[in-house]
Amino acid sequence: MNRTRPHLIAPSMLAADFAHIQRDVNMINASQADWFHIDIMDGLFVPNISFGFPVMKAIHQYANKPLDVHLMIENPDRYLAEFKGAGARVVTVHYEACTHLHRTIAAIKELGCLAGVALNPHTPVHLLKDIIVDLDMVLIMSVNPGFGGQTFIENTYSKIRDLRMLSKGVNDDLLIEIDGGVSLSNAAGLLEAGADVLVAGSFVFNSADPTETIQALKAVDINVQTL
Repeated sequence: MNRTRPHLIAPSMLAADFAHIQRDVNMINASQADWFHIDIMDGLFVPNISFGFPVMKAIHQYANKPLDVHLMIENPDRYLAEFKGAGARVVTVHYEACTHLHRTIAAIKELGCLAGVALNPHTPVHLLKDIIVDLDMVLIMSVNPGFGGQTFIENTYSKIRDLRMLSKGVNDDLLIEIDGGVSLSNAAGLLEAGADVLVAGSFVFNSADPTETIQALKAVDINVQTL
């Protein structure tokens, strides 16, 4: 059947110019982007450190669109309330980082946020079978997490299709988000496979005109066939 909802574009602030962060936030505000994607890295779960609460609060101060917060950190339960307080509307934790995932998802929802689970490239989607009914979103990593500008992993298309089949009839409202190496060369294929949210960092912020690049990603034909 045809898609029944438009796809969302979430530019990753990890690729923004932090010397001109307010300018880049205002650009996204004025663009056709839907969310701000906020990558939080702790140097432990992933081999990189991004930024913490002060920067996130600064982004939230000027943002007029939801903050989609992707926690690439160990033991995220410690900070869920603080991320909500810093402006998070969507909070996504990694399957690989949560010992008691059901409890973590429940805690996110109790804070009033949408709850998501991210899967690293090596993690199969069937591991979410017993919790998929409770999720608002699943984020499929299409690169290994930790750094921007990596090469897209082709197996992502298969994982999207598998996840859409897993959620069919169980959680038909589930959003599928793709993070890593997203560009105009693969956006249509990702949507055809069943993706709903496209995260783009370097592709947007390193382009000659980020606003036009966001517009082009948003304009990718949404009348594509899905499962």
